Amino acid sequence: MTRPASYLRDLRFTSLIKSGAAHLFDASETRYAVAMDLLRHKRTAAGPGFLDDQFLIAMPGMKDDRFTRSVIYICAHSDEGAMGLIINQTQQMLFPDLLVQLGIMNEMEAIRLPPPARDFVVRNGGPVDRSRGFVLHSGDYRVESSLAVSDDVCLTATVDILRAISSGRGPRRALMALGYAGWGAGQLENEIVENGWLTCPASAELLFDADIDRKYDRILASIGIDLAHLSLAAGHA
Repeated sequence: MTRPASYLRDLRFTSLIKSGAAHLFDASETRYAVAMDLLRHKRTAAGPGFLDDQFLIAMPGMKDDRFTRSVIYICAHSDEGAMGLIINQTQQMLFPDLLVQLGIMNEMEAIRLPPPARDFVVRNGGPVDRSRGFVLHSGDYRVESSLAVSDDVCLTATVDILRAISSGRGPRRALMALGYAGWGAGQLENEIVENGWLTCPASAELLFDADIDRKYDRILASIGIDLAHLSLAAGHA
């Protein structure tokens, strides 16, 4: 059976959706469309006071366990909402297994992947639409579907980039995540005011480096924040 074009374009892993969750599909599609619209229109929508290309760091008092000690890279933020990816939580799913599930290669080909592709970590990008894949990457790789997040960082959510990474033709630096974090209009701003998050400018080094386990502490240290006193701080660093 031939897969529809939309399946071939979007990084969507339908086999990861739990049985019985099919009724969530339409709502998931709507949220995904909104998130992509935020990215496509960010150049005209974003302005002073918005958090594009910044890190969102969970405060010690974070009430939502899904975001405990999380660092989120904000891809788009406007008065219509925000979208970002958690960058310091990993998935159990392995990159070679995803390539096989998507039909990009067979199991024998996956076994023979070069180390950079074989060891490419798949991260938990957030609680929204975990069947969707996103790749944040350096600007040296661009295809028609790539969306600019900043001057140096792009986001691609199509299988083209997985083929490129698996064959050694991908971007110089990249991270992949399943799912994303999303906020409606004014929601993120309220969470920051309520001392849920600390924000600071992102750096490519801390965004893409492989030291995932220590990323939370290292980003705090990079802005001179002592974790022992973090509960007393709020807002921008």
